[in-house]
Amino acid sequence: MSLSLAHYLVLGAILFAISITGIFLNRRNVIVLLMAIELMLLAVNLNFVAFSHYLGDIAGQVFVFFILTVAAAEAAIGLAILVTLFRKLETVNVEDLDRLKG
Repeated sequence: MSLSLAHYLVLGAILFAISITGIFLNRRNVIVLLMAIELMLLAVNLNFVAFSHYLGDIAGQVFVFFILTVAAAEAAIGLAILVTLFRKLETVNVEDLDRLKG
């Protein structure tokens, strides 16, 4: 049995739905929010690769490398900001970040 394009698209949709659910259900922890955003980017990348393979064009796979580069930079910057906030406020709760307002 071979996997078709629909299988990959359903898997990408499930991963995307899980990440949306993670964002809406847990708005308190910044680490969980960052992980949900990364999962969302990976779901989109899976769809790009699936369509690229299905259409026989390598452009989608090349585009995935650019997305992964931006996602890695986003994760590094997000974690650096998170570490700085944790050192300053000693919490990773999003609700406690209102103390930063000037």
